[in-house]
Amino acid sequence: MTHPAVATAVELIDAPLIYKGKVRELYDLGEEMLVVVTDRISAFDYVLEPAVPEKGNVLNRLSAFWFGVTHDLIDNHVVHIDVDKLGGIVRDREALRNRIMVVRKAERIDIECVVRGCITGGGWRQYQATGKVNGIALPAGLRKNAQLAEPIFTPAAKNDVGHDEDIPFERMQELVGVELALELKEKSLKLFAFAREYCAERGIILADCKFEFGILDGKVILIDEIFTPDASRFWAKENFALDIEIDSMDKEPVRTYLSASSWDKNSTPDPLPAEVVEETTRRYLDIYHRLTGKAL
Repeated sequence: MTHPAVATAVELIDAPLIYKGKVRELYDLGEEMLVVVTDRISAFDYVLEPAVPEKGNVLNRLSAFWFGVTHDLIDNHVVHIDVDKLGGIVRDREALRNRIMVVRKAERIDIECVVRGCITGGGWRQYQATGKVNGIALPAGLRKNAQLAEPIFTPAAKNDVGHDEDIPFERMQELVGVELALELKEKSLKLFAFAREYCAERGIILADCKFEFGILDGKVILIDEIFTPDASRFWAKENFALDIEIDSMDKEPVRTYLSASSWDKNSTPDPLPAEVVEETTRRYLDIYHRLTGKAL
């Protein structure tokens, strides 16, 4: 049984709203910050209606799971995910149960750290045009979705408005410094290798993913979200094939529906059909179960 979707928490939180993104809302708790992961869903740079029940639940609990199992590889910003510890700050605890994360405040590094294990998506489009991805030359004759001999690190400069900008590693070094850039690359590749093996043992291919890092007390830590369907491209092993558009384990039903509709992608789309919302909820619940072995 799914619970009603939570599209926003603004009326449920007695704390200053710092930032409202497409999915997450950040609230100021003084020395710490409250992250609320809503059930909002976005595609093609639009936030869509209605919200997708359980999506925020899955994203938040998956991030908490991965933050826990990767803690020995790198420290992260998590303090706790227990809504009951927030006391009177929250007006409706049940509505936000499993959708909150209290985190330490870190200085965000404005680089999206992307690791690609397969040549697909935006990386495939770059390769088709230039034979390279973010300036990295790849062997000729690769086929769409093929696993790369070694994962590649392909950073992007973060833009709070519009799309992040793919950049060569050399440009990243100019932006954040050589030493920090090398550290972020090393940590990203190590995290990807850990998760790819974990996923493979569960019949899932981790094609690519992205990380965000911050600086706290002079040390690099992991922030935001990690290895969720919104930050990673998961493929069921049984669905893998070359030269096709693989149905990824995320909000693919929404993208497929919108792409097949008459929507012009330049105006607010009509509400999603109930069957698309239900299938998307099912996808998020399924990836959570396959990754953690637990049902929500």
